[in-house]
Amino acid sequence: MTTHDFRQFLTRISARASSTSKFPIKYLGHLADFIAGINWSIRAKILASLCIVILLMGTTNIVSMLQVLNYSRQYDAIITNITTANSISGSIKPDIDNEMWKIVSGKVKFAEGNQYEILNSVNTKVRWMMENTDSQRARVKLDLILRTLQSLEGYVDQMGDKIAHNSTAAENEAVLENIRFATSVLEEVVQNYVLYEVQRTDGQYQVMRESFVRWQIISIILIFSAVAFSVVAAWSLSKSIYTPIKKLHDVTTTITKNDLQALMTGDNVDEITELGMSFNIMIGKIKELLDSKIKEQEELKKAELRALQAQINPHFLYNTLDTIIWMAESKKTDQVVKIVGALSNFFRISLSKGMDWITIGEEVERIRSYLTIQKMRYRDILDYKIEVDEDVSENTILKLILQPLVENALYHGIKNKRRKGTINVRARRKGEDEVQLEVEDDGIGFTPEKLAQLRAELDDDSGDIKLESGFGIGNVNKRIRLYYGKPYGLSVESEYTTGTCVTLVIPAKMEDAPQNEVSVDGQD
Repeated sequence: MTTHDFRQFLTRISARASSTSKFPIKYLGHLADFIAGINWSIRAKILASLCIVILLMGTTNIVSMLQVLNYSRQYDAIITNITTANSISGSIKPDIDNEMWKIVSGKVKFAEGNQYEILNSVNTKVRWMMENTDSQRARVKLDLILRTLQSLEGYVDQMGDKIAHNSTAAENEAVLENIRFATSVLEEVVQNYVLYEVQRTDGQYQVMRESFVRWQIISIILIFSAVAFSVVAAWSLSKSIYTPIKKLHDVTTTITKNDLQALMTGDNVDEITELGMSFNIMIGKIKELLDSKIKEQEELKKAELRALQAQINPHFLYNTLDTIIWMAESKKTDQVVKIVGALSNFFRISLSKGMDWITIGEEVERIRSYLTIQKMRYRDILDYKIEVDEDVSENTILKLILQPLVENALYHGIKNKRRKGTINVRARRKGEDEVQLEVEDDGIGFTPEKLAQLRAELDDDSGDIKLESGFGIGNVNKRIRLYYGKPYGLSVESEYTTGTCVTLVIPAKMEDAPQNEVSVDGQD
C-alpha cells in the first residue's frame, strides 16, 4: 500500500466514524481519536495498550485459576477424608474384635495386646480429618465418631480392669459383647460420615460447574473487550505513526528539490545528521548480534557439559541406595546412618541453592562425603586422605570440578589395580594469586600411549565437547577453561602400574563468582 492509498484509507475510516450511523465503529472511532489525541509518546501508548490488553486477558485467567485451585483443594480434601474413613471402616471392627478375642481366650495378655495402638491410630486419623474439612456438619459427624471411639475405649479399659481382678470367663465375654457392639456402632457412624461426604462431593461438583459457566460467560465478554480495544489501539497508533512519517516524507521531498549547501543551515541539520548516523547504529546492532551469538555458543557448551554431568547422577545414587539396602538387611545400623548422612551432605552441597560457585572447603567436604560412600562400597580396596590448607578453604571454586577427577582415580586407577589403593586430595596456595589442587592415586596408572592421547586431548583448544569421552578428564579441562580462561586447566602425570596425579591450578578468589545455571555432576 502506497502512502497515498494509506492516507485515503484513514480518511475513509474517519468519515465512517464521524457519520450518524448506529454501527459500533462510530463509537470505536471516537475512542480511537481520543487515544490518538493523548499527549503521550508512541512507546508509552503501545505499552499502555499492551498493559490494558494483558489486564483484560489475564484477569479472567487468574481468577479462573484461583477458583479452580480452591475447588480442587476442597474436592481433594473431601476425597482424602472419604478414603481415610473407608480405611477405618474396613479395619476397626475386625482388628479390635480379633485383638480382644485373643485377650479373652488367653492367647495374648491384655498388657501385650495392640488394642490401644489400633484405637490411637484411628483417633489420630479422625482428628486429622476434622482439621482437613471445612464443613461444620462434617465436623459434627466426626465428633460423633470420636465419642463412639471413646465409648469403645471405655469398654476396652473395663476389660482390662476385670482381667486385672481375675474376672470369670463369662464376665469377660459379656464385656467382649459390649466391645463388639461398640465396634459395630463405630463402623456404622463411619459409614454414615462417608455417605454424607459422598453426597457433599456431588454438591461441590454442581457448585463448581455453575461457577465455571459464569466465568466462561465473563471470559467471553472480556476476550471480546480485549479484541475490540486491540483494534482501537492499533487504529489510533497507526494514526500516531503515520503523522510523523508523513512529515518526514515531506522533509525528504524538500531536500531532493533544494541545494544541499542551503540545507546545511537551519533547524533540519540535527534530523539529517540522525538519518546519517542510522548506518552506524545498524553496525552497532550487528555487533551486538554477533556478541550475542558468541555468548550463545558459550552457553551451549556449558549446557552440553551439564548434560554430560547429568548422565552420571542416577548410577551413583542407585549404587548407593543398593548399598544402604544391603547394610540395612545386614542390621548394620551405624553404617547405614553414616552412609545416609554422607549421601545427604553430598547432595546438599551439590545443589548449593542453585549456585555454580562454592568455596573450596565446601567442594572438598562434598568429595569427603563421596569418598566416605565409596569407601563403604569398596572397603577392601579403597582408602583416602584429604589435606586442605586453611588459608584456601574460603576461596571460591567452580562447583563439581574435583569429583570427576576423584571418580577417574577410583574407577580407572584403584579398581583396575586389583588391590587396595589410596586416593589423596590436596589443596594449597600457589604463590599469592593462585590455588593448586591435586588428586593423586596409586592405582594402575596410564600406559604411555593413553597418557599421550590424554595430554593431546587436554591441549586441544577447539572447544568441542566430547560427550563420549572415555575418562572425562578432557571435558573437565574444557569446562575449567570455559569458566576461568585458557591459561588455566589440568595437567596429568602418570606412570603405568605406579599411579596418577592430576593437578589443577585456579585463581585465588574470595568474592562470589558470576552465577550461571545449576551444574549437575554424578557417577558414570
